[in-house]
This record gives sequence, C-alpha cells and structure tokens, in this order.
Amino acid sequence: MVRSTFAVLLGLVVALAAMLLLEYLGMSLFPLPPGVALDNEADLAHLVEAAGTGKQLWVLMGWAVAAFIGGWVAARTSRIHRTGAALWVGGLIVAGVLLNVALLPHPAWMTVLGVLLPLPAAWVAARLVRSRVPPSN
Repeated sequence: MVRSTFAVLLGLVVALAAMLLLEYLGMSLFPLPPGVALDNEADLAHLVEAAGTGKQLWVLMGWAVAAFIGGWVAARTSRIHRTGAALWVGGLIVAGVLLNVALLPHPAWMTVLGVLLPLPAAWVAARLVRSRVPPSN
C-alpha cells in the first residue's frame, strides 16, 4: 500500500513536470501577447478566452500526455496495484482540469475532452506497463 501511494505521488510529480515542460514549449510555439501579466487573473482569463484553436489543442494534449506519462510512471513504480495507481494519477489530472476550468473560462469542447481524455490515457499507460512487466508479489 505504501509503495502504491508513493507510485501515485511520483506519477503525479512526473505528470506535472511533463505538463510544465509542454507549457514551456507551447510558449515558444504560441508566444504571449505583449503586456500580459501571468500573475493577473483578468489577464489570464482574457488570454485563455482569446487563445486560438492551436493553443487550446496544445493545452488539451498536455493534459492527456501528462496523464499518460504520469500514469506510466505510477504503474511502473507500483508492484501490485499498477492500473489503480495509473488511474489515480489520471483522476488527479481530471481534478486539476476541473479546477482550471472553474477558475478560467474554457470552451465547452475543451472542458469535455479535458475531463474525458486523462483517464483513458492513464489506463493505456498502465496496460502498456502490464504487458511488459510481470506482476511482482
């Protein structure tokens, strides 16, 4: 149980690092308009609202990729509850998406896909680990 909890925490840390890396890369692909302050909530809301489809898809992909990578790490680290650990990471990503959507306006399609994609992505990662790594007792 302790190892599974550690696996979920490690997977979440890796997922967040992946998301931050993708956001950093996204900033070079989709630079901020001049004069936008990221610490200003009104500027952030306007930035999300004015984002083009490419930037929105990039963010959506970041959520799904983070769930996949974090789920893979959690499943790989956990000994017994591989799928459960991966799904916990995916569920925590969904919780983060819901918090993000509650704080900043997002298009409905992005919200729906942001809630629907992380769990299957984490599940696929767990299946990949289970197919390659025999369960240990």
